[in-house]
Amino acid sequence: MELAELIGLRPVPCGGLLVALTRRCPMSCAHCSTSSSMAVSEQPDPEHLLRFVGSFGAQDRPKVVMLTGGEPLLLPELAARLAGLARAAGSRVALLSGMFFARDGRVPDRIMRAITALDHFSASLDVHHEREVPRPAVLRALRAVLDAGIPVSIHLTGTGPDDPYLADAVADVRRAFAGRVPLLVNEVRPLGRAAGLAPATPAGPDGSLATPCTLAAWPVVAFDGTVAACCNQWTVDRRPVPPHLRLGHIAADDWPAVRERSLDSPVLRMLRAVGPRRLHARYGTSPAPAGYCRSCHALADRPEVLAGAARDAGGRVGELLDRLGAQQQLADGPAALVRRLGCARYAHLVESPPAPAESRR
Repeated sequence: MELAELIGLRPVPCGGLLVALTRRCPMSCAHCSTSSSMAVSEQPDPEHLLRFVGSFGAQDRPKVVMLTGGEPLLLPELAARLAGLARAAGSRVALLSGMFFARDGRVPDRIMRAITALDHFSASLDVHHEREVPRPAVLRALRAVLDAGIPVSIHLTGTGPDDPYLADAVADVRRAFAGRVPLLVNEVRPLGRAAGLAPATPAGPDGSLATPCTLAAWPVVAFDGTVAACCNQWTVDRRPVPPHLRLGHIAADDWPAVRERSLDSPVLRMLRAVGPRRLHARYGTSPAPAGYCRSCHALADRPEVLAGAARDAGGRVGELLDRLGAQQQLADGPAALVRRLGCARYAHLVESPPAPAESRR
């Protein structure tokens, strides 16, 4: 599975599932949005996770499962077991790692066994990671993963389109792999330990524009086993989760129940189709709070907005609206999605060029 296909599925409601295996991480990056470290111990119950992923059915499984953290490869056996269960149901599995294990450029056998159970492997790379694991070591380890037959990508993070680190890292990666390894380039967000490193999130577009919330498409299993409708770190970390964004808990719910709640929720359908600020503008009696995600969380205290969404997005009309919104974003392609949500200057790098004809023979 290549990165462009994975990113391309992001707008599809329940097309994927995000699973945070643990908040623990052996690295202490200053920009970490999840505030991960070895001093924390939060992680979903492994047996609950296995049962939840084991509830996938051939007709209702997510197309892709993304294993994240913290550092998911602190639990390589669990990652491999989850991958095996998901793939047995027909899902494909990707994993994002900070590459803590690659300081000497090697991939330990225990880690490699987990990686070869996957359909895609992604490595995080940025100036903070490089202070703990040098870039050449990361690139050597990725070459070993490629040699094992697993597609790889690199998730780069910087301060913005003019960040010289991003320009240097992109050029280095493209030289090292002859342009064959795709990159997803993002900008640091003011979340977790990065709260003081990045500027506040802009207020976002006014309510006259439809701005679909792609982040509300894939459910996410949070560090305490709560299943949320959105992967924004506010939603993942804060308790209680706003009712319209809470889909259940893996101790009590299976994937079919979570999927049904996500697909049938009128407010989630509207968030995915037009975004929270448009909902406030259309149904609200007072202005939306500043900030795109803040305006979504505020819906919990706006019963008139929730009632309007229920009225207009219930039943088949809402189902059609949800489907058409996803189809439009799919048609626009993965690079368009990254231009909107990531670092626009480098959005094209999410798609690797086709292999030369002679290498395909």
